[in-house]
Order: sequence, then structure tokens, then C-alpha cells
Amino acid sequence: MKKTVLFALAVGLLTACTEKKQTTDKDMKQELTLTQEWDKVFPLSDKVNHQKVTFETQYGLTLAADLYTPKGAEGKIAAIAVSGPFGATKEQSSGLYAMRMAERGFVTLAFDPSYTGESSGEPRRTASPDINTEDFMAAVDYLSQLENVDAEKIGIIGICGWGGIALNAAAADTRIKATVASTMYDMTRVAGNGYYDSEDKEESRHTAREALSKQRLTDPKAMAGGVIDPLPDDAPQFVKDYYDYYKTERGYHARSGNSNDGWRVIGTQAYANSRFLYYINEIRSAVLVMHGEKAHSRYFGEAAYKYMVEGKAEGYNVVGKPNPVPENKQLLIIPGASHCDLYDGGYTELVGKGEPKNMIPWDKLEAFFKDNLK
Repeated sequence: MKKTVLFALAVGLLTACTEKKQTTDKDMKQELTLTQEWDKVFPLSDKVNHQKVTFETQYGLTLAADLYTPKGAEGKIAAIAVSGPFGATKEQSSGLYAMRMAERGFVTLAFDPSYTGESSGEPRRTASPDINTEDFMAAVDYLSQLENVDAEKIGIIGICGWGGIALNAAAADTRIKATVASTMYDMTRVAGNGYYDSEDKEESRHTAREALSKQRLTDPKAMAGGVIDPLPDDAPQFVKDYYDYYKTERGYHARSGNSNDGWRVIGTQAYANSRFLYYINEIRSAVLVMHGEKAHSRYFGEAAYKYMVEGKAEGYNVVGKPNPVPENKQLLIIPGASHCDLYDGGYTELVGKGEPKNMIPWDKLEAFFKDNLK
């Protein structure tokens, strides 16, 4: 009798714990208030359908996204998830990429990363190599479950800092069959080494670590890193290019950190102590690294491509084996293009005036994905 009673009590406790856990998981899901009116920095194409959607990550965060589908499409078709630049929102460059690729026959999803834009996460505008990589993989989860998507034909596009994150996601998730890294930054490399590896020494990293460690106690929610405003006359050209995109009517958006007060000062602390592209030499799926000839960030893309194919490159402190499938890896350098020209194609005059330069090779992107998502 005692054994029966004890067993019943144990089952009861286990059931209670399970029910409590289920309730907790459900409560973790956050209802987001999404802006329903069109508020992008580009006009809506009449060739696509658009809707606001949300999906969950394995970290319990809810991401906000724009889903674009080509009008008249039938059956299950290929899909692409898009994000970036780092610090931007889906109303800017990633949304444009998603919409243009939907015009060309793909289901596309432009999402706000965790802690940014309309997505959940507190405190705002913080980052993690793990969480951001999971953001891409959660987007693949979402697309895989749509009735009009072929789950065996999913690719991703990462722009600027999210180009590096896209490569990391492709190295981790074999469901990703094709990846484009456009005008990419390696956020871990620049956070730890500075631009052009100018601070790649222990003394510089120690000084930065000391400052960030103190910041955690003095003002952990302090913000910095938005595009400088007003713009100094002697600003480098790439800073002027950032200003012309993020701070003018060409690309400004109220929810964009880059357009406003930036990022948490300690928000990328983990990035400075990580190097998350060291397994990209093992990516078997197709990859296109696309960069502008005149981009200040070009060295990130060229080094990542070289390491991905050969297993060694400048800026990488390890030597790996050559890629087992190098034939489906491509490096595309676009003549005359700057870093920000690949955000929206670029313009011949400031503030998005003059004639469009059309620097984004949409035909090339369409062919790359159609060749590798079939």
C-alpha cells in the first residue's frame, strides 16, 4: 500500500511540474504589436503579396518579419530568408532584397533580429553570436513549415554584418542550400581587431575589455554607435556613405539603431571574444560572396571567401583544410560599387537623388538561387 501511495504522489508531482513547465513555455511567447501600414524606405511592388508575420526562436524570443510572396505563384516553391545590415531593420535594405527576390519567384522573409526593430528582447539593441545565428535558423524553421514552400529549397541572404552571420548559419545548418553574403562584415573580426586589424594586439583588446567591464557597472544600457550626426567635413568617405543612407530620406527609419542612437555600448561584448567563421571551410552548400570594388569592407568578403575555399586567409589565425566542395563557391566583385551601394543599388546624387546606379546584380542573384535551389 505504501508503495502505491508513494508512486501516486511521485506521478502527481511529476505531472504538476510538467504542467507548470508547459505553462511557463507558453507564457514566454510574446505578443508583438506590429505596424500594419506600409512604412518601408522603398515602395511596395505590385508584383508581390505582403504580410506581417512572427515566429519563435529556440531562445524563447519572438521575431517580427515581412513575408513576401510572388503573385500568381502555385505549388511549393523555393524560399529565402533575409536580414541585415547589422543595426538596421527589415524596413530598410533587407526588405528591399526580400521584395525584389519575391518579384523573381521566391517566397521571401525579411526579419528583424532579436532585440531590434519590432522583434522582442530586452534590453534593446544587444547582440550575441549564438542568438543571431539562431535568428537565421529560426527563420528557416518558419519557412520550412509554410504550405507554399519546398522545405528542401531554402536559402538565405545576409547583408553587411549579417553577411558574416549568414555564413556562420550556413556552416551550422545543412538545411540552408544556398547563401549570399552581400557587402559583408565579419562582426567578430572587427569587434576584436578593429578596422583592417589595426588593433589586433593583446594590449588594445585588454584596454577595450577594461572599458567594457567598467561600463557594465556604471551604465550598462548606455547607447552608442549610431551614424555620426552632424557629419564632420573631414569624415572618411565610407562614413559619409553611411550618413547618406541611414540619416537622410534615402534610408532613414525610426526603428533603426543605425539611423538613431545606435547600439548598447556593451551590446557586442561577446562578439569581440568570438571568431565564428572558422568552420566556413566546411560549408558544402552553395555560397556567393558579393562585394563592391570600392567598399571599405571589401577585405572582409575576400578573406572570408579565401578561407572558405582554401582553409587559410589573412586575418584568420588558424589553418583548416580546403573546402570539400569548392566548385559551388563564388566571389563577385562589383566594379565601381561602394559598401552602401549594395544596400539599395546606389544613386548618382546624394539623398537618393539623381539616377539609380543599379549596383545590385539582381539577375545574378536570381540565377544563383535558381541554380542551387532546384
